[in-house]
Amino acid sequence: MTPELPESTASAASTESASGAVRPRPMPPDGFWAGRWFSLQAALAGVRYTLHTQPNARIELAALALVMGVGWWLGISRQEWALIGLATAIILALEAVNTAIEALVDLVSPAYHDQAKLAKDAAAGAMVLAVLGSIWVALFILAPRLWQRFF
Repeated sequence: MTPELPESTASAASTESASGAVRPRPMPPDGFWAGRWFSLQAALAGVRYTLHTQPNARIELAALALVMGVGWWLGISRQEWALIGLATAIILALEAVNTAIEALVDLVSPAYHDQAKLAKDAAAGAMVLAVLGSIWVALFILAPRLWQRFF
């Protein structure tokens, strides 16, 4: 006899849509390259979701545009561009992870719970630390050149 799962437990082959309705989860196609394509599409959907729903992601992109404009104007080196690119990738990736953690916590703990708050606060704290690190990188690269230009 198979034990019955509680009604709140969704099957492994279903997912909840944005409206909250449970629907069948799309299964990856057979074949190595088809599976990679399926995974890439899912990952890009996550990036789109993060950029469209998270105001901080748009602020981070605006800051990136500013830093890129100043970097281009100051003629920074390839190595400095690499550091700025790495810092940017870390910030945007961590924003997506923070978004995923928030969504998962909201799913499993719709009511307030101290542990849910701790998980969300820790994820947001990691984001703050990464932003502070990226500001340090940008200042370390750009500030000396800006100082020379203006003083």
